[in-house]
Amino acid sequence: MVETPIPDARLRPILARLPDAPRMTESLRRFIDWVAAYTLSPPGAVLRMAMSTPAALEPPVARAGWTLSGRGSNQPVASVRVTPERQRVLAALEGGAVLAGPALAERAGVSPGVVRGLADAGLIRPALLPPTPRFDRPDPDHPGPALGPEQAAAAATLRERVAAGRFGVTLLTGVTGSGKTEVYLDAVAECLRQGRQALVLLPEIALSAQWLDRFRSRFGVAPALWHSEVGSRTRRDTWRAVAEGEAPVVVGARSALFLPFPDLGLMVVDEEHETAFKQEDGVIYNARDMAVVRARLAEATCVLVSATPSLETLTNVQTGRYAALHLPQRHGGATMPDVAAVDLRAMPPERGRFLSPPLVAAVGETLARGEQAMLFLNRRGYAPLTLCRHCGHRLRCPNCTAWLVEHRAQRRLQCHHCGHAEATPPECPECGHANTLAAVGPGVERVLEEARALWPEARILVMASDTIPGPAAATAAAQAIQDREVDLIIGTQIVAKGWHFPHLTLVGVVDADLGLAGGDLRAAERTVQLLHQVAGRAGRAEAPGRVLLQTFSPEHPVMQALVGGDLDAFMREEADMRRPGHWPPFGRLAALIVSSEDEREADRAARDLGLAAPQGLEGVEVLGPAPAPLAMLRGRHRRRLLLKTRRDIAVQPILREWLARVEVPSSVKVQVDVDPVGFL
Repeated sequence: MVETPIPDARLRPILARLPDAPRMTESLRRFIDWVAAYTLSPPGAVLRMAMSTPAALEPPVARAGWTLSGRGSNQPVASVRVTPERQRVLAALEGGAVLAGPALAERAGVSPGVVRGLADAGLIRPALLPPTPRFDRPDPDHPGPALGPEQAAAAATLRERVAAGRFGVTLLTGVTGSGKTEVYLDAVAECLRQGRQALVLLPEIALSAQWLDRFRSRFGVAPALWHSEVGSRTRRDTWRAVAEGEAPVVVGARSALFLPFPDLGLMVVDEEHETAFKQEDGVIYNARDMAVVRARLAEATCVLVSATPSLETLTNVQTGRYAALHLPQRHGGATMPDVAAVDLRAMPPERGRFLSPPLVAAVGETLARGEQAMLFLNRRGYAPLTLCRHCGHRLRCPNCTAWLVEHRAQRRLQCHHCGHAEATPPECPECGHANTLAAVGPGVERVLEEARALWPEARILVMASDTIPGPAAATAAAQAIQDREVDLIIGTQIVAKGWHFPHLTLVGVVDADLGLAGGDLRAAERTVQLLHQVAGRAGRAEAPGRVLLQTFSPEHPVMQALVGGDLDAFMREEADMRRPGHWPPFGRLAALIVSSEDEREADRAARDLGLAAPQGLEGVEVLGPAPAPLAMLRGRHRRRLLLKTRRDIAVQPILREWLARVEVPSSVKVQVDVDPVGFL
C-alpha cells in the first residue's frame, strides 16, 4: 500500500513537548482505534474524547510553603526573640516538614503575622510543598452493611472473578431493593485489594446523591467523580489522578469510559438498560457496549447491573457470552409492591382532571396514614400542546418538528429538543383572537395543580429536570423526602433512578400508555423497564407498597407483565416477535441521518444515498430514505436511511463502501449511527 504524502500546508509545528505528561496506555490506544472503526468516526474525534482535559497534560503547578531555614528551633539567632507562639511554629516544622502558610498558622495556633515575622527573622524560608494525594484511598475492609445469604453468594462469585484478573462479563439482576449495589461494591472492594482501578458508570451520576452516600458508608471516603457538572479544575485534577493511578475508584457518566486508567481491573455499568448511555451527538456510541470492549482490552472484569436488563444483554446471557447472577428477593424481608391497572375506559377522571377516582382515593388514604405517595408522569411542563380553540392553530417550535410545551409557572412556551423559548402569547398568533389558547394534555405542572386542589394540606415536591437541575438539588430533595418533609412527590423519569424512600408506599402512574406510541422498535421494552423501575420505589420492609397504573389498554402485554410481575415472560415474547424479522438483537441496524439547513439539499443528498444503496446482498436490506420523525431539529432538515442485516453480517464494510460512492456537499451532514436505540 502506497502512502499518500501529506501536503505541507496541512502540517502544523510542534509547540512544545510535555515530558511529565502521563503516557497513554496501549489498551486505551487500542480502545480509541476500536471505537473509531466500529462507529465509523474519525480517530481524531475519538481521541479528542480521551484528551478532553488538555490542561491535565501540563505539570501540576508547584505550591510554595514554609520550612526551617537550617538554624532550626534549637539554633536561634541571638538577636531574635523566640516567643512561645514562635516556638510552636518552629516545632511544627521540625523534621523537615513543609507546610503552607495558612496550614502552618492553624497547626501552631497563631496568627499569620507570627509566621511572617519568623520569615523576616530568617528562621524559616520558602520551600515547595510536596505533592499531596488528590483523593483519599477507599478502604476495602471498611465495615459495610450485612449481606443476606443470596447477596453474599453473589458477592463471593464476583470477588472470585475480579481476583482472577481475567476478562469476563457478568449480568447481575435482581428485583428493585434486592441489594445489587451492595453486591457489586463488594467486587469494587476486591479490585482495590488487587491494587487495580475500578470504574462505575451510572446513567445519571449528577443526580445520584443516595448512591454516593452508599459508597461512603461502604468505603469510608467518597470516590472520584466524572460528569458534566464537575468544574474544570476538578476535571483536570481527576484526569491526572486517574492517569497516575491515584484515583482507585471513579464513578462517572458515559464519558468516563475514555479516562486514562493505567490498570483498570473492574468495569461496572449500573442500570445497563438505560438509553442515557447512548451518546447521540458527535461520536455516536453506546457506553454499555463500549464498556464491554474497554474491559476486554484491559483484561478487566465487567459487571452489567439492572432489575430490567435489555433484550440485547439477556440474549448474550442465553447464548453463553455473558454469565449471570440473580437476586430474587428484596433485602431485609421486604416484599414487592402490589401492582394493579386502573382501566380509564371504565373509571375515567372527572372532566378536566387527569387522576381517576381509584387513584385519588388511594392517594388520600395513603396521606391520611401519614405515609408518602408518588405520582409519576414522564412529561415536563404544564401541557405538551397548546392550540387555539377558534382556528385550531397549534403552537410549534420554529426550529424543530415539535410542539411547544407550556411551562405555566414561568409563563413561557419551550421546545424540549432545541431549547427555544418564548413568552406565552395573549392571543392566537394565527387568527389574532384573544383568550382562545388552550392547554391540551397533562404535564407534571398540571398534575401539581390538580393535586393542590385535591389535597391542599399536603406538602408536595416536583422532581423533574426543571426543578432538580444538579447534584445539590438532588441531595436536598432526597434529604427532604427521607426526613418526611414531603408528603407527595410528583415526578418525571428522574424519580426512577434508584432512589430509596423508606416511607413511600404508593406510586400512581398517571399515563402508563405514554411510551407505547410512535412505533419505536423498543417502545414496549422501554415502557416496561421504566414503569417497573418507578413501581420499585414503592414499599420496603416496614411498609408494603402499592402501584396503580392508569391505562386505556389494561390488556396490553406491558400492563399484563407489570401487573402479573412476570417480566421474564414478557421479554421472551418480545424476543419471539423480533427474531423472525432479524430485528435487534437478532439482526443488525445502522442508520444514516442526513441533515441540512436547506431542505432541498437534504432531500437531494438522501436521494443520492438511496440510489447508491447496496443491492443484491443476501441478508441485507435498506429502508428509506424518508423524513425523520423529527423532520427538522435545531433548524436542520433531516432524512433517514436504515441498513438492516442479519446478525452474522458486519455493517461497517457495507457502510464504508456505500458512503464512498456518494459525494455529499459540505453543507450536508451525514451521521452514522451503528446500533441505534432511538429513531427520532
